[in-house]
Amino acid sequence: MTADPAAIDVIAPNFKRRLSGVTATVVRLVPLQARDIAIAATGPVLPPDVPQIRLRDLLTMPRRGPSGARVWHARRNVEMLGGLALKHLLRKRLKLLFTSASQRHHTWLTRALIARMDAVVATSRKTAAYLQRDATVILHGIDTDTFRPPDDKARLRAELDLPPGPLVGCYGRVRAQKGTDVFVDAMIEVLKSRPDAGAIVMGRATGKHRDFERALRDRAAEAGLEGRLLFRPEVATHDIARWYQVLDLFVAPQRWEGFGLTPIEAMACGVPVVATTVGAFEELVMAGETGHLVPPGDVSAMADAVAGLLDDPARLARQSDAARRHMLENFRIEDEAAALNAVYRALLNAT
Repeated sequence: MTADPAAIDVIAPNFKRRLSGVTATVVRLVPLQARDIAIAATGPVLPPDVPQIRLRDLLTMPRRGPSGARVWHARRNVEMLGGLALKHLLRKRLKLLFTSASQRHHTWLTRALIARMDAVVATSRKTAAYLQRDATVILHGIDTDTFRPPDDKARLRAELDLPPGPLVGCYGRVRAQKGTDVFVDAMIEVLKSRPDAGAIVMGRATGKHRDFERALRDRAAEAGLEGRLLFRPEVATHDIARWYQVLDLFVAPQRWEGFGLTPIEAMACGVPVVATTVGAFEELVMAGETGHLVPPGDVSAMADAVAGLLDDPARLARQSDAARRHMLENFRIEDEAAALNAVYRALLNAT
């Protein structure tokens, strides 16, 4: 859906070709935001249903937008650099906005770039604490129409060639930072004494992480669980909801995370979450109500939390209902879109 750059008030760049959490955020938010404000994404690879302008049009678009200036909403360093180049080299009238999800001390380059932004959004209170300037905290939301409990879980499992018993999932990049090895070790411990249960690791291992993934597969095979601890490749964004809908429990085992969308995607599908105390997870998961929180890297604590829920179906069902309700009340993507649009309007009105 190609837009006329002259009619656009807000540009959301996405300069990464591969699927990432940031890419997923842009792809989901921009079509929704476009109902209320003139926004378009730009980048090398975007789905056709996302309002967008071509990268080359950034060079030739009018200096002024319909409201005078335009908002450039960056989410990565390279996109902040792009906005600064457009503003200062090509003299485009831009208000620069950056969304930070990082929960660590920034490099000197990132600090210098953030200092030159007109406004900053943080995706959690913990993230905001690492910024050396004021920020508006806007938690990510989820499309609760797409991410919802399944109509028929048994039929969906059959379609995806998955076993019928209790099923635990861990989705995302396969690497040590994401704690995939902690999940595999915990599930080996859990599955050995629960012959009806299964687990799924789903995601992509790139470059140097492929040996890490192979070692995890070997570990599952050595435990005699290669038919129950399943490894599946990454699926497209539009198909991921079905893979949450087949689960009884989701695990977010990260050692480090910026925000982490997977827990809210799972909870929106009525799936309780066992998550580590990193990223924004402590602000997303209501411990004891919509799931449980465990220390990062603690295999025993993770195994105990998973086993406790699998062995108590009534509690699991209560947490499933509470997880869905929690998402509907607090994490609708419509609310995130509205909050961001309010920030854009404040910037545009300040010109």
